[in-house]
Amino acid sequence: MKKLLIPLLFITIPCFSQTKTSTNEDKGVGDTRTKAVELMDNNTYWLTETTDDKTYGYDQLNPIKVGGANDKSGPLNERRFLNALFGPNNKKMTYFRAGSCCAFKTPNGFNNIGLLDRYRLTEIGSKDTLDIYINMYDTGDLKIPVGLKAKEKN
Repeated sequence: MKKLLIPLLFITIPCFSQTKTSTNEDKGVGDTRTKAVELMDNNTYWLTETTDDKTYGYDQLNPIKVGGANDKSGPLNERRFLNALFGPNNKKMTYFRAGSCCAFKTPNGFNNIGLLDRYRLTEIGSKDTLDIYINMYDTGDLKIPVGLKAKEKN
């Protein structure tokens, strides 16, 4: 009995990660900031405007655009924003970075690609948590997300 040799073919299938970009101009990529940002102190933004857009910050297609990647202040800007937030019961929030996700196109990223940082927030005294998506590559007008409050300036 003869053995039959069957040649094996290896097929390489390229894998690509899907990048999501918003088609809404207001939520677009790049720098869209129209208002100057003020600080309470070096670690806290002074937020005065609340949005009525329920997706702002809560949806990866509408992240909070703090900017700073180009001058290496991105992580500090993220903390400045988060330090300015209070919970719905007007109590301080604790937060931690839960990781990066959600690749998107931006002229301010490495090879025109950026990643969002996802933060998990909890109001002190509560067990409820929420996720906030922050873009440190692009700048946009900073607003208080729906359901949250901001620290008041002394």
